[in-house]
Parts: sequence; structure tokens; C-alpha cells
Amino acid sequence: MAQKGRFIKDFKKQWPLHLMVVPGIIFVAIFVYIPIYGLVMAFQNFRVLDTFATAQWVGLDNFRIIMEDSFFWDSVWNTLGISFLKILFGFFAPIILAIQIYEMKVGRLKKVIQSISYLPHFLSWVILGGMMITWLSTNGLVNQLLQLVGGANPPQNHLLNPGAYWWIAAISDMWKNAGWGTILYLAALSKVDPTYYEAAKIDGANRLQMIRHITLPSLKFIISLNLVLTISGLLGSNLDQTLVLQNPVNQPVSEVISSYVFRMGIAQGDFSYATAVGLGTSVISLILLLITTAVSKKLNDNQSIL
Repeated sequence: MAQKGRFIKDFKKQWPLHLMVVPGIIFVAIFVYIPIYGLVMAFQNFRVLDTFATAQWVGLDNFRIIMEDSFFWDSVWNTLGISFLKILFGFFAPIILAIQIYEMKVGRLKKVIQSISYLPHFLSWVILGGMMITWLSTNGLVNQLLQLVGGANPPQNHLLNPGAYWWIAAISDMWKNAGWGTILYLAALSKVDPTYYEAAKIDGANRLQMIRHITLPSLKFIISLNLVLTISGLLGSNLDQTLVLQNPVNQPVSEVISSYVFRMGIAQGDFSYATAVGLGTSVISLILLLITTAVSKKLNDNQSIL
């Protein structure tokens, strides 16, 4: 009873804060939880004029079609390839950049570099994609730079080179998100006790040794958390980026699961098939989340990171 009375008292005291949460709860309920009911389309032959009640039930037929769809498996292969390169470049880039910014001694220069690195994150893929298309064109900046060092002869449009698309997608994604990704790491580094570094200097440790034995261990928890989120999102390659950079020439290597679902569901109107693909992808992502969480927990002395 005492705890109940204390809860009511605290609630009355903090009711303006609780009131601020209400719009967020309503938004999540309308746009996240209510649409979950639409997953029934994955087990129906749903058409535009149908309702959930009138659509024909087909059971697991849509999933059987997925298993036999070579175009779907091509998109899976592209998604895994692009995601692997994004992890290779994009996962470690924010860590390295955050450590470099943290190690800088000049405050003004540090702020300038942070602002410059954050900027691409606030630009949409429509803007960044337009820049990439211009830079990678035949007469673009990339070919001009390559010609200065004796390369790109004759110049080519790199987005029309299917063999280069995965690298373009991974590097451009790193460029957009690396700066923004440093925020969590810099926040964690700000809590490191400076006396650790002073003690290490007294013991004769150089800068690289301090980074290895003090800086990186202090980021262990955040790195584990980001790794779990990154691995669990392995099948969720960026749709906006794909739609902007994709063209008929590179489509065989640029078609990822999210763009395939978009094309099948929105462009071709096969809602049931697209829902089945999305549901299967979500289930696999959940499994990856549980596995990586369990592994990270073992590596962090059985401390949960979620």
C-alpha cells in the first residue's frame, strides 16, 4: 500500500512529464502496433478491392513461392554482400573517428570536425544520391581526380559498372553515417576518468598503448550494443539509398530485399507476397538479434546490453 501511495504521489507530481509521453504512445500505437494486424495478408491472396475478411486464405502458399523465386534469392545475396561491406567499413569508422576526435587537443578544431562529420547525416539520400550520381558520372569529380593520377582512361560512369555498385553503396553509407555514429562513443569517452591516462603516462605508456588499454575497453559496452543492432539489421539494407542509386544497368546487383519488397508490393500490387517476404525477413532479424545478444552477454561477463 505504501508503494502504491508513493506511486500515485509521484505520478501526480510528474503528470506534465507523463502527459508529454502520451502523443508518442498514440503515434506508436497507430503506426506500429495496429498495422501488425496487416501481417495476415502474408497468408492470404489479397487484392486491392479485398478486405482482411473477404480476402482468400492461401495458408503458406506465398512462402512456398518465395522459396522458388530466383529474383528474391538474388536480392538476398545482394543484401548480404552490401551489408557485409557496410559492416566492414561503417561499423569501425565511427569508432576510429570518435577516438581521433577525442584525442584532439584543440577545442575549436574538434568542434569544426564534428560539425563537418555530422552534416551528411542530416541530408536526405535524395540530395546525397544526386551528389553521388554527379560525382560518379563520366565527367564527374571522381573521374577528374582519377585522370590526375593517370587512371580512368577512358572515363566511365561508375554507377553503370555493376562490379562497383556494392563498394559505392558501402562507402557512401559510411560517409553519411560515420560522423553521426560517433555521438555514443564520444559520450562514453567523456565519462572516462582522466586519472587513468595520467597514471598510464607515469608508467611510460605511449598514446597507442593508452588507446588500446584504456580508451577501447571503456567503449566495450557501446561497441557490443551497436554490433548487436548492426547484425540484427543485416537484412535491412537502406531502401532510400537503393532507390536513388539504382538504375536498369546495376539493378541485378543493387536490388536488395527492401527494394524488392517495395517493387513487388507497391509497384506491382502483390501485397500478399511482399508481406510474406517482409514477415520472413523480420523473423530472421529477430533470430539474429537473440543470437547476437546472447553472444554479447557472454563476452560482457554475463551482463545484458539490452
